Amino acid sequence: MRFRILGPLELTGDPDPASAGPHTPGPPKLRTVLGTLVARADTVVSVETLIDELWPDGPPRTALTTLHVYVSQIRKALCAASPRQGRALLVTRRPGYLLRTTGDDVDATVFERLRAEGRAALAGDDLPRAAHLLRRAEELWRGPLLSGTPHGPVLRAVAARLTEARLEVSELRVAAELRLGRDREVLPDLVALTTEHPLREEFHAQLLTALHRTGRHAEALHAYARLRGLLAEELGTEPGPRLRALHQRLLAEEDAPAHPRGPRQDQPGPSRTRAPERPRHGRPEPSHPDRPDAFHPDRPDALHADRPGRHPHTGRPTRRTALPGGGDSGTTAYRLAHLPCLETPLVGRDEELDAVESLLRDSTPGAWTAVTGPAGSGKTALAVAAARRVADAFPGGVLYLDLRTASRRPLTTEEAARRLLGQAASAAAPADTPLAPPAHPDPVTELRALTGRRRLLLVLDGAVSVAQVRPLLPSAPGSTALVTARPAVTGATGARQVPLGPLSRAATRRMLAAAGPGIADEVGELCGRLPLVLRAAALALAARPHWDGPTLSARLREEATRLDVLRVGELDVRTRLLEEYAELPADLRRAVRLLALPPGAFSPAVAAAVLDRAPGPAALLVDALADRRLLLPDAADRYVLPEPTRLLAAERLRAEEPADSVRAVTARMCEAYATAAARPGGAPRTAEGTRELARVLGMAHAAGLWPVVLRLAEALAAPLERSADWPVWATAHGLALDAARRHGDERATARLLCSLGDLAWQQRDDERAAEHYGQAAALAAAAGLLDERARALAGLAELRLERGESGHAAELLRAAPEPDGAVGRYEVQRVRALVALETAGAPAATGPLTECVALAAALGDRRREAHARRALHAAQGPPRAFEVRPGVWRLWPDQPVPA
Repeated sequence: MRFRILGPLELTGDPDPASAGPHTPGPPKLRTVLGTLVARADTVVSVETLIDELWPDGPPRTALTTLHVYVSQIRKALCAASPRQGRALLVTRRPGYLLRTTGDDVDATVFERLRAEGRAALAGDDLPRAAHLLRRAEELWRGPLLSGTPHGPVLRAVAARLTEARLEVSELRVAAELRLGRDREVLPDLVALTTEHPLREEFHAQLLTALHRTGRHAEALHAYARLRGLLAEELGTEPGPRLRALHQRLLAEEDAPAHPRGPRQDQPGPSRTRAPERPRHGRPEPSHPDRPDAFHPDRPDALHADRPGRHPHTGRPTRRTALPGGGDSGTTAYRLAHLPCLETPLVGRDEELDAVESLLRDSTPGAWTAVTGPAGSGKTALAVAAARRVADAFPGGVLYLDLRTASRRPLTTEEAARRLLGQAASAAAPADTPLAPPAHPDPVTELRALTGRRRLLLVLDGAVSVAQVRPLLPSAPGSTALVTARPAVTGATGARQVPLGPLSRAATRRMLAAAGPGIADEVGELCGRLPLVLRAAALALAARPHWDGPTLSARLREEATRLDVLRVGELDVRTRLLEEYAELPADLRRAVRLLALPPGAFSPAVAAAVLDRAPGPAALLVDALADRRLLLPDAADRYVLPEPTRLLAAERLRAEEPADSVRAVTARMCEAYATAAARPGGAPRTAEGTRELARVLGMAHAAGLWPVVLRLAEALAAPLERSADWPVWATAHGLALDAARRHGDERATARLLCSLGDLAWQQRDDERAAEHYGQAAALAAAAGLLDERARALAGLAELRLERGESGHAAELLRAAPEPDGAVGRYEVQRVRALVALETAGAPAATGPLTECVALAAALGDRRREAHARRALHAAQGPPRAFEVRPGVWRLWPDQPVPA
């Protein structure tokens, strides 16, 4: 049996085919109980602790019974995973439960062991073993502790402790690898670590050392300046002594004469004298970890143990290579001066960067690579990073060209070719050498000839179409092109496409580390998890010392001003989006405006209704927007506007679309949602789908579409009860109640009053529940609505029963009329079964529950039917825990507590 909590909770069973595979409980609260028991393995966890972990804001009335049910289900999962020993793993020990584990059953236990062994190996100078053990410890982490599992006080404390231990392991592992001379190998890790933990100075010290020792002296100075500015803005302080000493060493070496260094004088004993180093390309040989100038984590003065003979941008060994057509690459290799500098480190694009590098290194003649994605997805940053990484494969040079003018006009093919030729000529010739006239008067032909003579990488940024770049693409062996474009290039000859979408949540947290882990997730969603927008949010927070993470999220929640918050200095998200919007044809501009109305992902049917087109023409418009990455696929046959694009489209909708047109579009859209939800199986099945449909209901209410509001409310009834999303339930059915009254629909009014009574009952507000049920009963009696009156009286009877007034409850049920609908009959029989259990015992409840099963089956309501079957099964044995409503359990009095 294996438990994994360093990431999402996983429970894997015995290797036997019958029990192999994952057995992790699905419901979040079940995972909370199991996760707490695993985190406290081999220790008794009290019932009170588990209840506090499950309901930190206060337990419901059925907390103890529900916990017993959860423990029972966990035991079943353990037995399914390990039929031989699963039953013995979880035992009852006063005052709670104990989960037994052995050896390496829990990944957190293995992590702690490897951490201790790695630390000991490092202290004993066994560097290879230390690096190996500590990396193994790091690799056990698959994400934040118990990610996806709700945390209470216990799990929050465990997560804080283990997260700090994880950071210590990373520090020690990097220190070991730097002492082994693996400077280049640890650089990507250090860039990620300093981005994710910007205030942890040890990572920055290690980054400065690694940058300097790989020949990236200027970048090391820039990294220090960036950290110093961050500390001043965030904390009003300076870097610590260790970092300041490293910085002084960097400055001293910058001012030192350019000749090989002599032996160091700061080492004791025989190591103070060394044989002179033989220069190579004007630089000393790289140091060895065992030499006295090698890096040691507690020796900041060892920065000068750099790796000379390497390219300053890529870190790869320099060499001179003969080029086709003559010439020496020594004068043109690694020409990266035209590449723009990355404003921030590339975060969260490791897989895409690896994919682009592989495509460029393995490029065949005529093949080219395209990075595509929506505005703000980081296409340029990825292309520049990839170009720097593969520069050694293109000794003829790397040429970068923005395919737009300063006024954002697309360059013609001829203009682009001339600019690329100018870059190539100035890079290849010394500054005082006159440039030779072109061999061909046509710049495109001359460029093709150049890519045939020299192994070049062309980075063509911001292509508006394949036609714009097609004549520029190299076809000769050795040269290739990397193109960034918003539109997809699927089907273009020779194109290999790497699409970019939103960042992962883990990468989002790294970019928004200053906001705090909980806030970063919300801010990330508000920004669509696109790098440009996330960077603007991070800058907005850094630029305002009086803001904290909650302040930033509160400002961004206001949709009308969100794009204003995301304007920081020269970085203006709205301007970038407006440029993209202005380039669209008129029909696509109007389509993207109108498609800002649906709240979330939408189906083709909704798109057709919004666009007021038949399905075929509407699909063509949707496909055109998707090709330009203005729509992203969310699921099968569903699309969503990237959040920043949706915000801009909503602004343009208000500014450019007439009010009567917006009302008509809203009416068509709401009608489409109501029609889809009323179909069999059309009701939302997820919490997000429920919230989305509730937002549509709110839009229909704002537009005064009362009949549509009521149809949407009916479709939402079961999903709201199932999801127990109380705020959404209260808002949606509160608006629907107002619509029913305005529309004069007494039946809908009574039903919605009963629904709000059910909500108050779940919230343990018996007074408000009685008020809603009473209003519904009175209205139904006056209007002659038998089903609704019976339903309301059943609710009042259940309240009486819970107060111990079983006689009053029975009287209310006797007063209930014979319902004329299956729902009313079901509710009356359900409460009759509860009264029978209370007054006459389990056998008397089986009759009403059997009828409940039949009624639910006739309704086609699988949730009610499953509940009735479970209740019937429980009533046929000694009643202990009883499911009074779907998903709500009650511990029957005077019965033994289940283990």
